[in-house]
Amino acid sequence: MTSFTKWLIPAVALSLPMVASAQRNDIAYCQALAAEYQKYYVKTSGHQIRPGPIDGNIAADQCRAGNTAGIPVLEKKLRDAKVNFPPRG
Repeated sequence: MTSFTKWLIPAVALSLPMVASAQRNDIAYCQALAAEYQKYYVKTSGHQIRPGPIDGNIAADQCRAGNTAGIPVLEKKLRDAKVNFPPRG
């Protein structure tokens, strides 16, 4: 085993819990963004139904499913609507 491998394996092992935690934080943030988007953009009842834009709806669906790819789209939609973001992490 080379000296590189001797320190690489423990370093990777120690960083895995941090990566998992960051992913959970991103998923929670994404889901919070989806909730804010739903609250401010989408209106599904009343006199004027407003389904929201397709790209925002797709991003919100991704976040609800645990896919954080929707974060940039939802941030932009909420920023454009001048809605404050939920706290991240």
